[in-house]
Amino acid sequence: MIKETRKALKNGILLLRWIAVISSSVATIISTMLPLYVTISVGQWVSLFLLLLFSAFFIHGVLTHILNDYTDYLSGTDEHSPAILSGGSRVIQTGGMSAATLGSIGKWLTIVLFLLAAAFLVFGYVRLGILLAVGLWAAAAYSVPPLRLSYRPFVGEWLCTFPSLLFLGFAGAWLALDTIPEWAVQNATINALVCIAWVMVHHIPDLNADANAVPKKKTTVVWASETLGFHFIRLPAIVYYMLAGGCVMWLGTERLTAGAGVAVSIVAAIVFIIKMDVENAEEVSAVEKILLLLALLTAIWLGIFP
Repeated sequence: MIKETRKALKNGILLLRWIAVISSSVATIISTMLPLYVTISVGQWVSLFLLLLFSAFFIHGVLTHILNDYTDYLSGTDEHSPAILSGGSRVIQTGGMSAATLGSIGKWLTIVLFLLAAAFLVFGYVRLGILLAVGLWAAAAYSVPPLRLSYRPFVGEWLCTFPSLLFLGFAGAWLALDTIPEWAVQNATINALVCIAWVMVHHIPDLNADANAVPKKKTTVVWASETLGFHFIRLPAIVYYMLAGGCVMWLGTERLTAGAGVAVSIVAAIVFIIKMDVENAEEVSAVEKILLLLALLTAIWLGIFP
């Protein structure tokens, strides 16, 4: 019994991929919750933060990664991934859990969460229902056939990653204030674009594995390589960072300090990407770790200077 509990706990921790969750979902939550600390009561702030934190780890860390692991296992891409930071949680490859079990858990979790979202909407908890529905859509549409949007260039990040992080980003303000202030939308937008940018770097070591998957996992990075040439595989990440940097104009003079911090972070990220050896998976993963830290620092900076 103890051995089985330890195994289940180990598999759960592997599935969470907590570094990725903290650098994306948790980061964007913090970015909005920090300004709210002086607006709402401490008790309300703590309750809301814990609710969003639990939701992020459950939807992103558990459901999204279960569905993604299962689909990528079936297509074969995880089998040939360098598996440094990419290549899934490896719970299937290491024998921690069978693919059938993982797929079954993912299916039932999706059904339960769909019913919960419907219940929220029916009983008047509209905002909670919408937020859960967006997260559920992103998790399922990203990996589950027939949509499987992560296997198509551009649409995976724009129809799944971006809306889920955008809504999660301003969720704290929406739930606490009954409105969505502009600073919350700005923070959420920038954090979502920064997340997509480092995800593009995350896909670089998996280029060959994704291109040879069945069906082909034609990420935006694979598309760039096949359409523009191998030396352009940095381009998607750089473009998304530039889009995030362009939002500094949106912040304007009212948030000059916030904009300056974002600009410095974006320039640093782009420099690291330009200088990295894209053929060296270990170096790319090392740069990705730096980008994850920059993403977290950028989100906190935006939260400190709303």
